[in-house]
Amino acid sequence: MPPGSLLLCTVHQRSVDFLVFADHVTVSPIRCEDPAGGTEMTQVTTEPFGDVDEGSVEKWVLRSSLVTVEVLTLGCIIRSIRCSDRKGRVDDVVQGYDHLEGYASDRRYFGALVGRVANRIAGGRFVVDGVEYRLAVNNGPNALHGGLRGFNKAVWRAERVEDGVCLRHTSPDGDQGYPGEVQVAVTYTLKGGSLRSRYQASAARTSPINLTNHSYFNLAGQAVENVYDHEVSIQAQSYLPVDGTSIPTGEVRAVEGSPFDLRKPDLIGSLLKPLPGPGFDHNFCLASPGDPWALRPAARVCHPESGRVLEVSTSQPGVQFYTANFLDGSVVGKGGSRYAKHSSFCLETQSWPDAINKPSFPSCLLRPGEEYLHETTFSFSTV
Repeated sequence: MPPGSLLLCTVHQRSVDFLVFADHVTVSPIRCEDPAGGTEMTQVTTEPFGDVDEGSVEKWVLRSSLVTVEVLTLGCIIRSIRCSDRKGRVDDVVQGYDHLEGYASDRRYFGALVGRVANRIAGGRFVVDGVEYRLAVNNGPNALHGGLRGFNKAVWRAERVEDGVCLRHTSPDGDQGYPGEVQVAVTYTLKGGSLRSRYQASAARTSPINLTNHSYFNLAGQAVENVYDHEVSIQAQSYLPVDGTSIPTGEVRAVEGSPFDLRKPDLIGSLLKPLPGPGFDHNFCLASPGDPWALRPAARVCHPESGRVLEVSTSQPGVQFYTANFLDGSVVGKGGSRYAKHSSFCLETQSWPDAINKPSFPSCLLRPGEEYLHETTFSFSTV
């Protein structure tokens, strides 16, 4: 994709049921859909995990022959992903906490679904249909990941589907400053080594929406001190430069000849050395104008020593590659592990950051009668 302005709608539109009473739109609850196919059955179980102020939290366990995934109804958190290395040794490859209390007080978004709008909104403000909306700022001068109490702090309603679990949440009008009631659902399904996340939403009033998962991966094992020996590649021809507060400048810049050219596999440790700043925290542009809605290869990460491989596919137009630049060893995680800078990486599939304030970026607006629908797949294997 050459550098320049792009116009692309990130909302997959199709008809949804809604009723109109005068000037008020009532949106029907999202129907959970199971996109999984194939013949292998995944074992799905659930158990209590504790209580928070918002209610009782459940832990759902999805277990295939290759991977075991734990999901919490608090924030749709992916608490654990356990898979084998090439010698058959099993380890947990996502960071997080042993107990619910850690997630309840967490400010790093470990494993969580973030929204109503993932990533940053400049100045915590935007205009929709001529009306200005102001959000709480929680990241310097900007709003980050949905606000002070975003979707990651809600207790979601869960129901079993074939090979997985569907979680639903109602975000009321005015939630964290956003307009209109929004019905949201995410369906996690596990088939073999592939974990699919299917995000759906519908809105009573026009609102920005951008949902993603914020898992911190370390394919050597969640307790290993850094990811410098991981090889990464991202299938993007361009990326978004940012200002001093990590807001995109509006330029879409080609990766060619820059430290952001990750099209060929290279070690994260080597890639970080010439990079200005503390590390990667940038959106890589995956979609081109006019591309149809489809799952596309986004990224691949390999840990050569263990042989573990993570491949990411998504229908979203971007992916935020983040190298845990702001972990500082103060977080005590699973088994007493202390998570330090560059101890993990995130691949947050998304609409482009601050799209609501950048008319040339792919739109993140969801209007009444449309359905937000995106999918992301994390596939685990060994080499």
